[in-house]
Formats: sequence, structure tokens, C-alpha cells
Amino acid sequence: MKRKQLGRTGLMVTENSFGALPIQRIDKQSAVELLHMAYDGGINFYDTARAYSDSEEKLGEAFHDRRDKIVISTKSMAKDKAGLLKDLDESLRMLRTDYVDIMQLHNIQSVPDPEDENGLYQGLLEAQRQGKCRFIGITSHRRAIAEEAAKSGLYDTIQFPVSHISPQEDIDLIALCKELNLGFIAMKALSGGLLTSAEAAYAFFQQFDNAVPIWGIQKKEELAQFLDCAARGVTLTPELKAVIDKDKEELAGNFCRGCGYCMPCPQGIQLNTICRLPQLLRRSPWQQYMNEYWTAELAKVETCLHCGLCESRCPYGLKCSHLIAENLEDWRQFRKEKGIAD
Repeated sequence: MKRKQLGRTGLMVTENSFGALPIQRIDKQSAVELLHMAYDGGINFYDTARAYSDSEEKLGEAFHDRRDKIVISTKSMAKDKAGLLKDLDESLRMLRTDYVDIMQLHNIQSVPDPEDENGLYQGLLEAQRQGKCRFIGITSHRRAIAEEAAKSGLYDTIQFPVSHISPQEDIDLIALCKELNLGFIAMKALSGGLLTSAEAAYAFFQQFDNAVPIWGIQKKEELAQFLDCAARGVTLTPELKAVIDKDKEELAGNFCRGCGYCMPCPQGIQLNTICRLPQLLRRSPWQQYMNEYWTAELAKVETCLHCGLCESRCPYGLKCSHLIAENLEDWRQFRKEKGIAD
């Protein structure tokens, strides 16, 4: 499998890399089998986080005996130096290693003050001094934050959501990072599962020699698609360009990526699913959203307090309370079209 250089880190990572958030949803044995399949398929870069429940533990189980053959990045949502170092020690314990290749600040809301002795940036530097991480980076869902961090010159990598339906301003961050010799790690490369063509998603990233997508993989079938794309050397053909154009027409703009940062809702509303329900109904098996469970969950939409908490958290500025109300009506109309009685 081809490799790309992560900017000034010099790390050569595979063009298909592994986002390990979804493996928290499967049992340990299944996760280890999936990770070994990825490794045997040539994937050498695995991205996880302290916040991904047992994802790190599963990576440790799969790779503790071949640590020198892979690149691992993790993340901390700590608020200060002490918290970050504590998180990193726990990550190392779970990963069964004494260092990570990249330690990242997880979904930062502002770029930390590098002069704050007790701040996050000084925590990253201390982790480097202790030999517990080789390189440092940030992840963010906010373009202005990612751009500020990139231009600061303080970080080695930037992780940001980019897919083939992203606005051009987001895609332009890839070029900025190349100019600044920073590694660019693309999360949400399938837009939270709304993009259904692995070929089109893979081909899109063939345009960039410095952008590394970390596909969020939970099933062997999903992994097999990306391994197959690499084996066949898929490129951006007119046919795949047409798929991308269709996705842009249907999805670009005011849609939910399913990141979940709006949660939890004080009324228990499953915002990260309901905010993108119209797309899920039309791009995945819709029957699963017609059962008694989802009927009850969608009824909670009518209890919305319009408190604004979810909207204050949304990295994309979505009007969540309006969106869920619209999507409830869309769900009801969808049921009628399918001949499902209330």
C-alpha cells in the first residue's frame, strides 16, 4: 500500500489509515480480528483517543507485540497540563506501550496559550521531554481553530474533518498544511457514514499527497472495500467524479456529520442521529428507524426545551432544535409514503 509523509514528522503512513473510534462498539475479539486484518492488509497508522472508551485497550491487545511496526496517535480532552499527562499515562497503559507517535489535543475550542506553564501546550512539550510522545498535534471541528493552530507553527499535525462534500474552504486547509509542512489527518472522510461509495471517497484523497484519511471502520466488509481500492489503484475517474457531484448535490451544506458533540441533551433526545435522520433514511436500510424504539425516541423531539445547549456545542453552527423538528416531520411523511400506519 502506498504511503504518505505526515509533514515534518517524517512519519510515512499508509494512504488508507484506521480511525479506531468505531471499534469501541464491538467486542474485544472482533476488534482484534479486525485490527489484525487491517495490519495484514498493509495499514500501519491507527488513530484513537482516551475518550473512545475501550478503543485504546483493544489496540493494545492487538498490537503490543508489533508496536515498532505501526504508528499510533491518541488524544486527550484534558483542560490543563496535569490532566493531559494523566490521560497520556492511562493511554500508554491501555495501549501497552511506553510511547505514542502523536499526542493530540482533542477537539479544542481555542488554541492554548503556549506560555501558560500549567496549560495544555506545555503538557505536550513535557510529554515529549519524557519520551512519552514523539510528535504533537491538535484536532478540531472548527476551521478557524484548525487554521490558527496550523499557522502558529507549534504543532506537527492537524486533524480536521474533510470529505468530498466538504466546502472548498475546508479542503483548502490541506494545501495550507502542505505549505507549512504539517501532517494533515482527515477525519470524517465518510461524513459520519453518509457517504456510501468507498471508491469515490478513496479516489478523492488521491488528489492530495499530504492528506491521510483515517477511515472509521467497524466491520470487516468496510475494511475490505478500502483495501480493495488500494490494491486496484483506484483513481478519480469521470464515473467517480459523477458520484462525488451527486453526493455534493444531495448532502453539501446544512447537514449533520454525527460527531456527537451536541450531546447529551437534557431531554434525552438522540440529537446526533435525529439531526441527520433524512439522510439515514435514504442512504441506509430505513426499516430500522420505523420500529417502536425509534417511534418512542422521536416522540422526545416534541419535549425539546429550545435551551440552545446543543447549538452552542455544535462545531458546524447547526440550528439543532429546528433541525430535529423538521426531521420529525420528514420521518412522519416518510412513513406515510411507505404505507406505515401510525
